[in-house]
Amino acid sequence: MTRPPTAAQRRVIEAADAVTGRLRGTEAQLAALVKRGLAFRHPRPPHDHFLTPAGHRTREAVPDAAPEAPREERPAAGVFAARVGGEEEAPPSGPARRREVHGAWQGLLELRRMTHPDGATDRPCGWERAHLVRAAALALEAAGHHPAGGDTDGYRVRATPQPEAVAVYAPDAESLAACAATLEGAGWQTGEYTEPRSRARYLLASPRRV
Repeated sequence: MTRPPTAAQRRVIEAADAVTGRLRGTEAQLAALVKRGLAFRHPRPPHDHFLTPAGHRTREAVPDAAPEAPREERPAAGVFAARVGGEEEAPPSGPARRREVHGAWQGLLELRRMTHPDGATDRPCGWERAHLVRAAALALEAAGHHPAGGDTDGYRVRATPQPEAVAVYAPDAESLAACAATLEGAGWQTGEYTEPRSRARYLLASPRRV
């Protein structure tokens, strides 16, 4: 088994940018993380280091064993997270939140550019595939869709048992179609389905590879 990161390496990992995974540390620390497969050195100047999907998982790992059923992704306190809809404690809306979401989306586009060999920004990257719910929610929130709240209707993004797929719910057919258009424009594939029991319509969305 691979040895866990040292305390110093964990501090470097935990201090990584929440969206892009950009790292700051000594050359020795960064080289050690690359050797462990937890980081990579970008081939283009300024040759910054970024977390790999394994590094992101290490950063967000918790000691409790994960249950078999899919769980909603819960970022650590103080870390930016897009609204997935239906949160008990949602961040306040307003200009500050919109700026924060816009900055996160621009950072994610930059991460796509830096991690795709062809520099493309039109399809999801490895971080998004490792954080499906948060990635889909960020695409929706950044496009101006409203998440469901305690007393308001809106979109809800949920994990599914299917690999690389999330379910997206919306209050009506028009809103669901708008969510599909946004996700497809952000590089996701979508299909509309009906739940057998509730008859509720929803989107099944997966990151596009090419």
